[in-house]
Amino acid sequence: MSDDLTLTSVTKTFGSFTAVDDLDLTVPQGSFFALLGPSGCGKTTTLRMVAGLEEPSAGTITLGERDITRLKPYRRPVNTVFQSYALFPHLTIEQNVAFGLHRQGRKKVDAEVARMLELVELGGMGGRRPAQLSGGQQQRVALARALINEPDVLLLDEPLGALDLKLRRQMQIELKRIQVEVGLTFVHVTHDQEEAMTMADTVAVMNQGRIEQMGAPEDLYEAPATTFVANFLGQSNLVPGKVVRGDAEVLELDVEGTRLTADVARARVRDGAVWVGVRPEKVYLSHAGEEAGDDDNRLHDGIVSDVSFVGVSTQYLVRMPWGQELTVFEQNTGSRDRFRPDDKVDLHWRADHTFLLDASQDATAGVDRVGE
Repeated sequence: MSDDLTLTSVTKTFGSFTAVDDLDLTVPQGSFFALLGPSGCGKTTTLRMVAGLEEPSAGTITLGERDITRLKPYRRPVNTVFQSYALFPHLTIEQNVAFGLHRQGRKKVDAEVARMLELVELGGMGGRRPAQLSGGQQQRVALARALINEPDVLLLDEPLGALDLKLRRQMQIELKRIQVEVGLTFVHVTHDQEEAMTMADTVAVMNQGRIEQMGAPEDLYEAPATTFVANFLGQSNLVPGKVVRGDAEVLELDVEGTRLTADVARARVRDGAVWVGVRPEKVYLSHAGEEAGDDDNRLHDGIVSDVSFVGVSTQYLVRMPWGQELTVFEQNTGSRDRFRPDDKVDLHWRADHTFLLDASQDATAGVDRVGE
């Protein structure tokens, strides 16, 4: 029997505010699942309802055949790892990890504790106190303490938020390794798009209490369903255009008097006004008027307005004749000179890198990540 975690029509209101709005969600057993979204989108409230720390205003939460909607937290086969590690400072690392087992009345736990410390690569550190460990090591202790209880589901609430960037990236890889090794269902809440895409098999992008789009990270990135997803998951150039003709495979577009093409497979809208989207790293810059491949989409007569060197890549802002600024990322391979401000350029990209979205949606949705 599969022990999938299923939320059916789950709603949570606080007074007149709806934090989670009629949510349907299935997390397959054994998967690494991420709830991704900005502050206030409902992702942490969803996690707290699964943990039993909040009660749904409506709907049901099941784990396999078991309805856990109203169960007390300690009655659920679920453990949570928080951003604040909540370790007991007066206990050793071994005692912290063994705490849950001792509460269950278990006596001989040394072998299990040792195995768990090896899993999180802290073997030999069991006699230390939390204050003697780094932030990353403390996070591993919190993880070991949750995993030793053998929950059916492990909930991770912004678990890497307190770590610095380099350590966070290391821990992303570690968490994924541990999840694969133990085979548990991990549900991970984060506002960090890179974190979600690095670790999760499936990402659900949340906005205003609802799921905007759900799928494999690559599918969400390459074929976003909404302007919010296009902007929140990475960056996108969204240019106003309209579909002028099409067949079963290719659509022909008009963008400010220029003809472009897009594959039907990546078009959420197939007629009328559209947002024509392309990711910045898919765009190739050339000096204005230079020859390029026949299959390119090409926008002419841009002027480089800003150049930012960011290590692995250079970021260009290019002002187009109709006044819009588009973003282009170019890998710093050293194979050609960088462009300079005021250079006249054309922008090229492959037709199959174009995606089309509903023009009635806000082109700036998901752009503002202030406060994250």
